[in-house]
Amino acid sequence: MKLTLAVSFLSLLAAGCLLLSCAAPQENALAIVHVTVVDMAGAAPRPDQDVIVKTQRIAAVGPSGSIAVPRGARIVDGRGKFLIPGLADMHVHLTAAGEPDGSRSFLIPLLLAHGITTVRDMGGYLESLVPLRREVQNGKRPGPQIVYAGPYLDGSPPSFEPSLVVRNAEQADQAVRQLAGRGVDFIKVQSMLSRDAYFAIARSARREHLPFAGHVPDRVTAAEAADAGQRSIEHLTNVLRGCSNDEKRLIEEQFYVPHKTVTAAAAHDRVLAWQREMLDSYSQPAADALADKFVAKEVWQTPTLVLLQQNAFPTAPVAARRDERERYIPAATLAIWRKVRAEQMRFLTQAESALRERLRAKSASLVGQMQRRGVRILAGTDSPAPYVFPGSALHDELALLVEAGLTPREALESATRNAAEFLGTTENVGTVTPGKFADLVLLDADPLEDIRNTERIRAVVLRGRLLDREALDGLLAGELRFASGP
Repeated sequence: MKLTLAVSFLSLLAAGCLLLSCAAPQENALAIVHVTVVDMAGAAPRPDQDVIVKTQRIAAVGPSGSIAVPRGARIVDGRGKFLIPGLADMHVHLTAAGEPDGSRSFLIPLLLAHGITTVRDMGGYLESLVPLRREVQNGKRPGPQIVYAGPYLDGSPPSFEPSLVVRNAEQADQAVRQLAGRGVDFIKVQSMLSRDAYFAIARSARREHLPFAGHVPDRVTAAEAADAGQRSIEHLTNVLRGCSNDEKRLIEEQFYVPHKTVTAAAAHDRVLAWQREMLDSYSQPAADALADKFVAKEVWQTPTLVLLQQNAFPTAPVAARRDERERYIPAATLAIWRKVRAEQMRFLTQAESALRERLRAKSASLVGQMQRRGVRILAGTDSPAPYVFPGSALHDELALLVEAGLTPREALESATRNAAEFLGTTENVGTVTPGKFADLVLLDADPLEDIRNTERIRAVVLRGRLLDREALDGLLAGELRFASGP
């Protein structure tokens, strides 16, 4: 499955390169000189380096003055600055911003302005994603490289749209065949799937040579998902439940159907009691065994800690979370966010707030533990979920990963080299290495000293084309002006 995704995405990259070479005039070379290179290939930061870019790719990297700067190259002074690979947000929803133009006018500019050059779309409308990716590949629209699943596969009723509802193994098989025929890169599974449908999806995806990823359905354990071949687990869905010493009982209680005379308040209290039981029954041996299972089965985790903090377990009302980034959010989207948050806070008690914080903290702690046991981590955000600000949320995620116990280097790997390895694209992206596409971010400070320095972006290089600070500010203002190009 890993090789299949690699072949699929590499073919897309090759096609995009070919189309760009036919559609656009040759660009002048770019030279970033006297810069500290943080290559993410394993080496320590290398100061006073020159990086030469030609025709979309990194042509050379070496000590300043040791390699020739091509005549006519645009020269960028990198003194005091740090060059890292372009960033990948491995969990976004590009069509959640409203179509037909939401992703183009809202999401894509914010992603680029924050150094994101690759995204994995974890569920959206193919009618919009297919032409959007084509526009990026043929050079018509600057944007990150896009990998997508298309509609979710979910039970009835589905949790989100767009979904293909599959109630049994036969429908699951048909849905996988349909999506494979439409050229998706992987299959996205959701929480409401039945056991029969889920395991049928796993078999069908294997037959179609497609990876599958997403939620661990409520009726399936995380260990079973690993054994079934699920490639990545998003949001730690049912992973914390899998660390209980009484997981079977928790699953039985999770599907308890209250009598129709039970009040909504009583049902809510039961949910809170169940969450407390899950936390109180946490078992370190069970957690270690599950992590070891993930390592053995090569199951990656995209914890989206920023989503858990801002949306899954919020503990403060909207008024306490005013953020200057709201000015980049369309008014209609921001109104939806505020409505969702107000509803979440409507009956929040101090006790429930404390419970939410316990769930968030335990989830974050679990990520650090899994990293130390060798579980592979990907950086993702679930943008544009409420108060998960597109673009900048990835930098929040990196900081939260460090708070969870990862080193700054490990956190940065989750959004660069790890992402490329997961997608099977290490020959083309993920490190600052000659021969790879010139998707790069120039920073004003060292991200390995302080991960928050990934926010101090001086310039972004997108397939060899420079977006300097002025151009990035233009993106935030709704304009695109390349600093170099044809």
